[in-house]
Amino acid sequence: MSPSNESQLQSAANPISEPVASQSNLASSAASFSESRRNFLKTSSTVAAAATMVSPIVSPSVPSVYAGANDEIRVALVGVGGRGRGATDNALSVENESLKLWAMADVFESNLKSGHASLKNKHGDKVDVSEDRMFYDFDGYKQAMDTLRPGDIVILATPPAFRWMMFTYAIEKGLNVFMEKPVTVDGPTSKRMFALGEQAAAKNLKVGVGLMCRHCESRGELFQRIKAGEIGDITMLRAYRMAGPTGSAATLPRPADFPANELMYQISRFHAFLWLSGGAFSDFLIHNIDECCWMKDAWPVEAKGSGGRHYRNDYIDQNFDTYEVEYTFDDGTKLLLNGRTIPGCHQEFASYAHGTKGCAVISQSGHAPSKARIYSGQKMTKENLLWKCPASEPNPYQLEWNDLVKAIRQDLPYNEVERGVKASLVTSMGRMAAHTGQVVTYEDMLNCEHEFAPEIELLTKESTPPLVADENGKYSIPQPGILVDREF
Repeated sequence: MSPSNESQLQSAANPISEPVASQSNLASSAASFSESRRNFLKTSSTVAAAATMVSPIVSPSVPSVYAGANDEIRVALVGVGGRGRGATDNALSVENESLKLWAMADVFESNLKSGHASLKNKHGDKVDVSEDRMFYDFDGYKQAMDTLRPGDIVILATPPAFRWMMFTYAIEKGLNVFMEKPVTVDGPTSKRMFALGEQAAAKNLKVGVGLMCRHCESRGELFQRIKAGEIGDITMLRAYRMAGPTGSAATLPRPADFPANELMYQISRFHAFLWLSGGAFSDFLIHNIDECCWMKDAWPVEAKGSGGRHYRNDYIDQNFDTYEVEYTFDDGTKLLLNGRTIPGCHQEFASYAHGTKGCAVISQSGHAPSKARIYSGQKMTKENLLWKCPASEPNPYQLEWNDLVKAIRQDLPYNEVERGVKASLVTSMGRMAAHTGQVVTYEDMLNCEHEFAPEIELLTKESTPPLVADENGKYSIPQPGILVDREF
């Protein structure tokens, strides 16, 4: 699946997915794992104080294992939207490996069946999902994981609201995990995920987070060159994601013929609702933010921002159409972020770094290829070009899977949770600054008590959603300067 097609990929990162994602009924059929799988040390350490916020792990004594070089690794996909299908495609495309798609889950049966058909068509026998290993209930994620053996892999590609809940169960089952970004959208779940990351590390589970740009070889070389001083000290970073309407960020009221209730409609349009995804800001701008923080080798400590809604007509989503955020790092360096989803305007999808000696392109055509380059001075002209990455760049979506599977096979330390949570939290910090009109610090965001979807683990297909419309069918939207300590 093309990494440049993120709007299509994102519009299917469901669990629970867009009206393109389904979860079918799958009977649990846990098979005994291969004798050649080696037991890891049982967890004996205590997690941080934040762990008190996490639902207790039922079976902490379950040993974690990893697959030997010749073992088949089974994969369960939870969230069969475009991003879930893309991640599974990459998993099954790791060269010289024996990975098999074994179970699938999503709350939309139509998604599940179409996703299964497309993956089966491409990967043939590597897709071995029988009808009784397809689940489309809200607890389908548990049923899918129950079919795996310790040391197998579960892909969590649902809207991020469900991430901590599903990650908790994966740790209990002793599974390696690939989870899509963002991994959190608010302060309480960020604390929860930090603690869960420690639990996964204590059980020696390998966990990848879908910030694939961190696996890009060209960006990696650029980072090393910046660290070596080739552009001098970084003085400013700039990032842009300026496009037309993306994913399901712009959403109309539920159609009269939609074959499900309001909760299911919101899940099917998850980019529209802050409780599900952090909205378009968190789901789409996180990549630019993360790659800039990588080049700076630091996380911002403060954000102030603005934004607005334009040409809204009958749209009922919670998103702004424009966002501008000024992030500040501890040394005073600024990251200037611009996001826009208005048709007919200048489009740009890029990130840049400026230093005392020169400047750099971090990315200039979306996620891949990066087209990373370094220039002398501040004018990005051919005459000033000092270095550029190769014209042909490996797909970072594939590289992140190559790295995860290598870590599983060779029992290498591999846990991207802390970095993934920090990237998600910093993204939420900028979003909250724009939505409230206040200056928001990292600590403010982490300690904000507004949990967007409390008791999400209790939801069923018949539940009332955490966010309900008013008598006019409208949802609460951010009101900068009026709502100053919460976003809606």
